[in-house]
Amino acid sequence: MNIQLNGENRQLPHTATVHDLLLSEQLLERRVAVEVNGEIVTRSQHASHGLCDGDVVEIVHALGGG
Repeated sequence: MNIQLNGENRQLPHTATVHDLLLSEQLLERRVAVEVNGEIVTRSQHASHGLCDGDVVEIVHALGGG
């Protein structure tokens, strides 16, 4: 399936979840906020929230500093 991730096209397996996407992007260990089609997906839902062809996903991660 094809999704759009932060404005760029990505191809994923048809059974991919948000967790799978974070794993493939090496973001699993980072503190991130995930939005799918304008709706926030909480961390507790990452493993169960399946992605669909054409989904628009935005991932934002926190940066430290001061």
